[in-house]
Amino acid sequence: MDWKIWIAPSVTLFVAFVGFAAKYLNDIKLAQRRDRLDRINQQLKFLYGPLYATDQAARTAWLGFRSKYRPEKESYWRSAPPPTEDEAEAWRLWITEVFMPLNLRLEKIIVENADLLIEEEMPESLLLLVAHVSAYKAVLKNWENGNYSEHTSLVNYPWRDVRTYVQASFMNLKQEQARPLGLLHGKKTA
Repeated sequence: MDWKIWIAPSVTLFVAFVGFAAKYLNDIKLAQRRDRLDRINQQLKFLYGPLYATDQAARTAWLGFRSKYRPEKESYWRSAPPPTEDEAEAWRLWITEVFMPLNLRLEKIIVENADLLIEEEMPESLLLLVAHVSAYKAVLKNWENGNYSEHTSLVNYPWRDVRTYVQASFMNLKQEQARPLGLLHGKKTA
């Protein structure tokens, strides 16, 4: 008979323990979600958002430049006839004042925020972008010294791969960001 008086307190203790364990596990899950959302926010704010915006600005500037200068040519420098002196001067102006500042911004974003990459290793397209910008610095230094024998970087700008990678990464992170907030395409879900 004595064991019957222990049933109610034992059940109460068991229910309390199960409740405590469930709350503890739920708190861990919520903290992990919060940490994941914080990381996504950091990735978008410091890496993928600035990369996406700067790449889109560079694309728009490039299309504007090419619509005015040698629009009928497939390649600015590798098409016949070669650029005129005025076209070469326009190239140098646009590279120096428009494209190189955008390229330097892209380089800085990548180098300073590489810890926020989605992947464990640096994507090849971003490595090539940084190499392109670095190699162009020598070309611009020659221009400063009046040497116009070279007009392009030794490493081609991997624009297609960069654009594909940055846009896909940005969009995927935006979707991941929206999911825990109950948002989808800017609208609240039921």
